[in-house]
Amino acid sequence: MDEPQQVSFEFDTGGMEKALANLGELADDFGRQMTRAFASAVIHGRSFEDVLRRLGLSLAGLALQQGLQPLQQLAGSWTSGLFQLLRGILQFEKGGVPGSVVPFAEGGVVSSPTFFPAGRNIGLMGEAGAEAIMPLARGPDGRLGVSASGAAAPVSVVFNVTTPDAASFRKSEAQVTGMIARAAARGARTL
Repeated sequence: MDEPQQVSFEFDTGGMEKALANLGELADDFGRQMTRAFASAVIHGRSFEDVLRRLGLSLAGLALQQGLQPLQQLAGSWTSGLFQLLRGILQFEKGGVPGSVVPFAEGGVVSSPTFFPAGRNIGLMGEAGAEAIMPLARGPDGRLGVSASGAAAPVSVVFNVTTPDAASFRKSEAQVTGMIARAAARGARTL
């Protein structure tokens, strides 16, 4: 005989509780509006049509206020971001850098969106995740590239030539020298 299985579930009801609380507030507002409308009709002797019209306008105002609340929050955050950007632009124009100055002469990582001066423009880095800042150096061949940390170990190559015919060796000396230089370069890359 099979034993009964027990399954348990956990649900996050925070969003539902917030929605129900908001619905409760709206219901309370509706009740207050209804009470005011009927009290106004009794006290001021208004017609039932006027009471219903006033109640409809009040409810429409409540619904509009609730509907525009996300737009109000969006506009507020957008305006705040715009003012932050403008403040950064003004600081760049004055030669300054917004916020605290963090030196990256030795390299580093930017992990959050950060503005930086880029000539006459403003650059943005770190907007899609972490980005590396790496110092560049010119190599012996003149090319610009990322510099490796630490000095490379010196390479010493000893090449002994023994030949009975020195004249023929002199004729091929440039070719042999090129082969030795390429072999030394390949060896240095694997260090």
